[in-house]
Formats: sequence, structure tokens, C-alpha cells
Amino acid sequence: MSEDVKHDAPATGRHFLKQWIAEDVATGRTGGTVVTRFPPEPNGYIHIGHAKAVCIDFGMAAEFGGRCNLRMDDTNPAKESDEYADSIKEDIHWLGFDWGDGFYNASDLFDRMYEIAKKLIERGHAYVCDLSQDEWKLYRGIPTEPGRESPGRRRSAADNLELFQRMRAGEFKDGEKCLRARIDMASPNLHMRDPVLYRIMHVPHYHAGDKWCVYPMYDFAHSIEDASEGVTHSMCTLEFEVHRPLYDWVVDRLDELDMLVVRNGVRIRPQQREFARLNLSYTVMSKRKLLQLVEEKRVDGWDDPRMPTICGLRRRGYTPQAVRDFCERIGVSKFESQTDVALLEYCLRDDLNLHATRRMAVFNPLKVVVDNYPQQGGLSAELPDNPTDAKAGLRRVPFEREIFIERDDFMEEPVKKFFRMTPGAEVRLRGACIFRCTHAVRDEHGEIVEVHGTYDPESGGGNAADGRKIKGTIHWVPASCALRIEVRLYDRLFNVPDPLDDPERDFVEFLNPDSLKSVTALGEPALAEARPGDKFQFERVGYFCVDTRDSQPGALVFNRTVTLRDSWARKS
Repeated sequence: MSEDVKHDAPATGRHFLKQWIAEDVATGRTGGTVVTRFPPEPNGYIHIGHAKAVCIDFGMAAEFGGRCNLRMDDTNPAKESDEYADSIKEDIHWLGFDWGDGFYNASDLFDRMYEIAKKLIERGHAYVCDLSQDEWKLYRGIPTEPGRESPGRRRSAADNLELFQRMRAGEFKDGEKCLRARIDMASPNLHMRDPVLYRIMHVPHYHAGDKWCVYPMYDFAHSIEDASEGVTHSMCTLEFEVHRPLYDWVVDRLDELDMLVVRNGVRIRPQQREFARLNLSYTVMSKRKLLQLVEEKRVDGWDDPRMPTICGLRRRGYTPQAVRDFCERIGVSKFESQTDVALLEYCLRDDLNLHATRRMAVFNPLKVVVDNYPQQGGLSAELPDNPTDAKAGLRRVPFEREIFIERDDFMEEPVKKFFRMTPGAEVRLRGACIFRCTHAVRDEHGEIVEVHGTYDPESGGGNAADGRKIKGTIHWVPASCALRIEVRLYDRLFNVPDPLDDPERDFVEFLNPDSLKSVTALGEPALAEARPGDKFQFERVGYFCVDTRDSQPGALVFNRTVTLRDSWARKS
């Protein structure tokens, strides 16, 4: 997506989720309060795809004056930890949302879930199955043909209850038995063919310790959690659409057991609706694949600035405003599609342009000697910290007899429409003066090592006293006090829009070998005052931020956040 492409305004219309909630509010089904939830599994760091869900869940609650709970879906202890849970909280707060008193863990309800499971067994809604996982899948069958009943389906409720309690007591090995719902083995929806409600896992829980060796499945636990919290609207991505009948089945059983929350005289029955997940070009959104990149050390951790994780975006210099703007612009629909990462970068540039402090830095320096400039100097450039913000202030950059410019800004034999520095032509040195190049000096290998010329003493601030037009303006840094800085030039992690498009190839084959380059640049002296997390526009180069992990006092590391224009559009 090139910079001259017209970007749509934010999608502020009443999408189908807003309409759904508005209808329920109007008919009184919410008991006076809209309650949503964001239920991440604490088995990894959340990414830009989760940010879309966060904005929807918290945004819809705010739009209707309700609340959104944050719930850790910690029902699979094999992969979960406090590290992940804490990072999720930090990332949601960074995005600008808060859950107040509405923080929950699924594990807080393990006792309640276990008692509900026993009641389902007693009422004939669930049974213990002895089939192995492979046998269970075989018995389940295919959508066009009925499945086969498990032998355990014909067992008495009393025997099933005893077996379930023995499962809870740890008498069986992992996978030896499971608890299944008794629904319909002929259903065309495979998820309704007696789905598993509980499985045996002899794994300590990061909160509950060794108390449990049986754990509820997500579909069972999620419905109970929503109902227990009085959630009115449960929004999730499209892959859960085929799970919705099971969600409703569990809610029906809770209603049957008189276990739904009553709010202002209204029995709150949670409802689920689905929306399309975010698929972003030039990256992957699977936590499993992101974990693979981390474990194989193809990236420098979950917060590597090339990762689509929220902590990675934050470290790279993204702003919460840009992420929220992006999520608003892509809108909400039920149709799967891939969003061009250029739109995310556009939103980022749009925000940084307003708020990033301006500084000058040179990445491939070429010395320029101003032959008629006095040795004692005295001239300085007065430049705005941000020309879009009148309150941002000004800074002074000392101008010297010797300065550095970008090597690409000089051409001894210029091509057509080259308006930068060239022998015999004038160019404006940003904020300082007008400079006329006279000649270049080469070393013994023929490489240009120095450019000479003269400045116009009447051109203070870079403006000609006689009003003559100067077409080119270039940036520079003073030679004697330029600050040497480490700059990491981050780019897109993959070199193809969809790394998962070819099932015959491993997605890591498409990793971009140029996604990170490290260079030493020269910056203007004011950069010495930068602090970790500070964001800058290096004029004519791009947006950068001070790395929050590797920067040290006197040894700052700058990460490239995004280029000034979409360079990938010009490549294609």
C-alpha cells in the first residue's frame, strides 16, 4: 500500500455487534448492565490480533456504559505461567483499557465446575468414557455419517459418578479416561457429538498447585465462567462459531440447574457471537508459531521489535493511539481477509507525525568543509522540536566549519531532477544557511572522502536574502560534537505477505534476512538528552525510539519504528 493511496476514515458505523447489543439493551435482556469479557489464555504474549479483540470487548462495554472483565483462561496448566498473565495485564493497560474490579481466573471456579460436572452426571447429561483419544476420534465419525456411541454412554449415572470421582482422586493415567457430555452422536456438528468436558492431566497448576489432576475443557469452562460473571455478550473470533451450539448447551444446563445470575430481576443468559479475526500481512499470528520463533532464537524474545506482540510493538516505538486507530479503521465483520500491514504503519506515522520530537541524524556520513566559514564559528540553526505543535519549542544546533551530511545527498555528476548537493549548485542546509558546493576530494582509491564549498553569510536560517529559490534542503550534523549512536534498522519479519500460504514449505523459510541491520549513526548533540522510550523523527529518514531494554546511560540504542514512507510499496 503506497503513501498516495487514500486510506478510509475510521469505521465508526453501527456494525453487527453494536446492533446486537443495542437490541438486547432496548429489550431489557441485560438487566440494566452490559457486561463483556476478554479471556486470554496465559500461555504466551498477546499480539496485534488480540489487540483487535481487546478493542472490541472493552470498546463495546464502554460504548454501552457497561464493564469488561479480564479473565485468565488458565484451564491448561501445561503451558501457563504468571509471566504470561502479568504481561497480558501490562499490555492491556498500555492499550488504554482497564477492568477495574473485574479480574478473574478460570481456576478460581475449578471447585464450582467440578460440582456442576457431577450434577450433569447425576442428571444423565454426562458420562465417563474409556476410549483413548484416537478411538474417541474414530467413534466420532464424519459430518455426513452418524458417529458410534462410546460403551461408557450406557453406564449408569451412579457408576459414572464413581468413576469421575476416582478420576479426580488421581487413580487413572493421563488419557485413560475422560468425561464427555451426552448430546447427539448423529449431529452434523462434530463438536456436538458428545464432546469432552474434562480430561486427566497430572500436571501442577501455576495457581492451584497439585490440587487437581482433572481439568475442564475450554468450551465447558468458558460458558460457566461467562454465566458466573453475569456476562451478557461473549464475543470471539470466527473459529468458535461451530462451538456456539455447545456454548448454548452448557448455558441451558446451567439454567436447568438454576445457576444463572439474576440482575435487577432479569435472569442473565450469556450469548456468544463471532467476528473475523485479524490476519496481518508479512507476519504470523499463531502463538504456537511465535513461540517457535522465540524458542529457536530466530528472534530476540517475545519483545523483539520485529514481533507482532504488543510488547514487541511497544519496544519498537508503536503508540497505543496508533494501534487503537488501526483497530477502528479495519472495522468489524464476519468475513475472513488479510489486512495489509501498511495500514498499521500508516496509522503509526499519522500519530507519530503529531507527537514525535524532531532531530537530525546521519547514517552514512560524508564530511563537508565550509571553506569560508570562520574558525570561531558562531552560527547555529534554530529548529522546531515539532513543526505540527506550536508548543513543542525550539532547539539550537551548532553549525561548524566541518559538518557531516548523508553520502546519498551528494552526487558529483547529478542525474536529472537531483536537487541535493552537487558541484556548482546551491542547497539549503536545514535551518542554517545556503551552501554552494565547489569540489570534492578523493582518496588514493578514488573514493570521495570530502566535499568543499562556501556558505552565503546573508542566508541565516537557510533563507536567501535576495529571495532566490533553493530547491533542495538536506540535513546535517556538526562534526565536532556529533553524537555516535547505535541504530537498529528493523524491517518486516517476513519477505512474503503470507508466510503460511504454501503448505509444502516451512514458514521460517520466508523469514526476511534483512529484517534487522545495526549501524552506527551520527546524531545532533540534543540526542544525548534522550531517555528510554522517547520517540523521534530523524528528519528525512524515519521514526525512531530509544530502546527500553538495551539502552544504557551514555550508550543509547535507537530502534527504527517505521520509515517516513512505505518503502515496500516501491519494491513491488
